[in-house]
Amino acid sequence: MRIVHVSDCFAPRVGGIETQVGDLAAHQVAAGHEVHVLTATAGAPGDDGDAPGGAGGAGGAGGDRYRSVTTTAGGVRLHRIASRLVAGLPVHPRGSALIARRLRALAPDVVHVHAGVLSPFAFQGARSARAARLPLAITWHCMLDGVEAPLRFGARALRWDGESAALSAVSDVAAQRVAHAFPVEGAPGEVGVLPNGLDVAAWAPAGEARADDGVLRLVATQRVAPRKRTRTLVRTLAGAREVLGSGAVELSIAGDGPDVAAVRREAERLGVADAVHLLGRVPRGDLPALYARHDAFVSPARLEAFGIAALEARTSGLPVVALAGTGITSFVTDEREGLLADDDAGLVAAVVRLAREEGLRERIAAHNRAVPPAADWRDVLAAAEREYARARRLLPF
Repeated sequence: MRIVHVSDCFAPRVGGIETQVGDLAAHQVAAGHEVHVLTATAGAPGDDGDAPGGAGGAGGAGGDRYRSVTTTAGGVRLHRIASRLVAGLPVHPRGSALIARRLRALAPDVVHVHAGVLSPFAFQGARSARAARLPLAITWHCMLDGVEAPLRFGARALRWDGESAALSAVSDVAAQRVAHAFPVEGAPGEVGVLPNGLDVAAWAPAGEARADDGVLRLVATQRVAPRKRTRTLVRTLAGAREVLGSGAVELSIAGDGPDVAAVRREAERLGVADAVHLLGRVPRGDLPALYARHDAFVSPARLEAFGIAALEARTSGLPVVALAGTGITSFVTDEREGLLADDDAGLVAAVVRLAREEGLRERIAAHNRAVPPAADWRDVLAAAEREYARARRLLPF
């Protein structure tokens, strides 16, 4: 099967759509498919393509970092369709025409669009696939709270909807939002679940659990941005220290983003700067070792459609503290793989419980270390195949 993925962004980051699209595409290649990724993200300075002119002559002259076709280490053909005019944003003023030209050259069996709340290039891909009468699958990697009406309008304007495309989301809770955003004849539409995948064996804990030294060491891996509520992490730490004592709990944050200075100020304001360790971006391959030095993973995000970083930490053996009603509940059950809280005060209470309640953290960690999650790539590939079959059935003639 020839599969074309369309994603606004495709760049090395911690977690996110980019990582999952890249991993899914690479595993599909390993399963015997021909896989292409179209993205509006430019390559790093100095990057160039190995196929100047691109597939069917659609690439940029010289194969520069804005318009190039390269092959990734996983065998995926990566087509960069970026613009010099948009200051690095993952959008192209002529995206629809350029995607349509690339689809004509590739003639894929299915087009798989990966969407967030605001995904202009991905939505152009959906429109181009619909205009070319190609089977179309669209996976939402976000929660659609508050944006359902404009998305319905945009889908009508771009000529795709739940009746002509196979819509899916990365978790049950995210799929519920998509179903209400794209109703069919007034009722919630059919939305599949295509979860994020993981190489479970690669994340399995390799050694013994960290010895208890009287300090509860928390870790979070996320983009340091307002939407991820990183300052709430600092407030959670401060609230727990008020109960447990100043030396009883520490927090490490792996990630970078626009809120770093604000997080530092919040830590200083609350008097916990000595216990907050901002690590910056940590390479994904170094995260298992980071998790081995900590006792629990904390995620304060409310609009978490899945939570791949939380899944990686849970697979590494860490108890996960997160909010109920997010995609993290796909793989964390309260008091089994972690603790789920209803609100921010509940996050503080959960951290206090892990520190104070005898045997609780050890019991959850032992379960997570012994029982791997159901997140194998074989299951994800099977789910993708089901979505592609549904996309073919929905193709209007």
